[in-house]
Amino acid sequence: MELADELETNGEGEEMDREPLPELPRREPHLYRNHFGGTVRRKAYIFDGHGDFYNKEWDLTEGRGNEFCWYHVELPKGPQKLSQSAQQLIGVLCPPLKLQDILSLVSNGPFCGHVDGALVFRVNSPGPPASDFTFRIAARITEHSVITVSLGRVPRLGFSPVGESLLSEIPSVETPTNLRGEQKERDGIVIREHVLEFLLTMNHSEEADNPVPKSVSNLVVHIIDTHVDHLQDVVTKLEIELDSVELELDKGGFSLKKQMLDDRRFPKMHLNLQRLLQVIAHGEQVFPRVKEKCSTKQWFSGEDVNSLEELTGRLRRLKDNVGFIANRVTAIQAGLDSWQAEQINKKLYYLSFLSIVFLPLSIITGVFGMNVGGVPWTGQNDPTLKNGFRNVMLLCIFMLLLALLCFSFPALYSRIVTWQRRRVLRRSWSLNRKSFISRTHGIEVQERRGYLRL
Repeated sequence: MELADELETNGEGEEMDREPLPELPRREPHLYRNHFGGTVRRKAYIFDGHGDFYNKEWDLTEGRGNEFCWYHVELPKGPQKLSQSAQQLIGVLCPPLKLQDILSLVSNGPFCGHVDGALVFRVNSPGPPASDFTFRIAARITEHSVITVSLGRVPRLGFSPVGESLLSEIPSVETPTNLRGEQKERDGIVIREHVLEFLLTMNHSEEADNPVPKSVSNLVVHIIDTHVDHLQDVVTKLEIELDSVELELDKGGFSLKKQMLDDRRFPKMHLNLQRLLQVIAHGEQVFPRVKEKCSTKQWFSGEDVNSLEELTGRLRRLKDNVGFIANRVTAIQAGLDSWQAEQINKKLYYLSFLSIVFLPLSIITGVFGMNVGGVPWTGQNDPTLKNGFRNVMLLCIFMLLLALLCFSFPALYSRIVTWQRRRVLRRSWSLNRKSFISRTHGIEVQERRGYLRL
């Protein structure tokens, strides 16, 4: 149910900002105020270790006993500097965190290590924050608390009560009488086409189907799993977009191909794929180190260590898939480049045809329109001489032959050199043949005398 409402509000609904339902036991939710005017979203959960969770105040305290807390900060996607993101984190997480904790969470690049007694890892790509292909996820892990920072919304990262999943409902066909994307009718819930398109790009279930973690290790695996799912969703959208573009290219004509070349659509897509590969490569570096460091913790279960290993394998397979998509984009761009070269060759062919048509006319007009009066060696100053035009034509023919000789000289030189080499080779072959015959005849004579001279 929550997913349909989220899509109806242009995809901006946040699962991290929902209020718990009344049937959740034991604790009451607490509202909080944002220090940055709503630009930074944050949410605090507390888990009892037995499969239940509750909203809590933003006090950054750790749990006691089997309880553990999760504090999540969502930085806005927009044209802002890295220092501004650091300032926002300082306002949200300090105190009790120190400056070194903030820098370890917000800096770019891969990192995994212990900072002030806590395990910190980050997978932050250095691209522009407003890009859909810039991913940043960082976590600070202790035995009883987890603090995470993400850039923009991460699907399926939060939790909601079981029973609100749209995927568990019975859908029905949309009719013109429906005014919203989700309305109860006789047979089930009506789902519009754009909702189905969004669901087809998902490689995971809704957040209502997320199993509630019973330990910090379960929560860490859930955070990394949602990050990998987010990357998989982006790759799936790219594949669908690429399939539609290939279909348009097969059906499209000159104007569509020209527009794609002018928009540089495929070079931009290739650049986005390289950014995505960089994020996946960062994950391949960080997550094995997270598994290695968590395996030494007593509170980190062995089953979750194996889950981290499986997630690393998923990243490797995802990297291969992105490589295949990049090859497809390169092939399509090469096809468009060849089509563009073919169009240019056609235009040059038409220009060459026009030049062939008008070349004789230009020669005729150039020759018969010459004014040879006053030209040296024509004798036009002498009124008794009338052969000035002939002399100019002879001079033009001589210059033409000289130009042809200059252009054909390399070819003539190469032919002469080749002929000389062949002649030398034939001469040496004949001499070697005569020498071989003479030596063979001498050996036969020696064999007839009864011995072989060495």
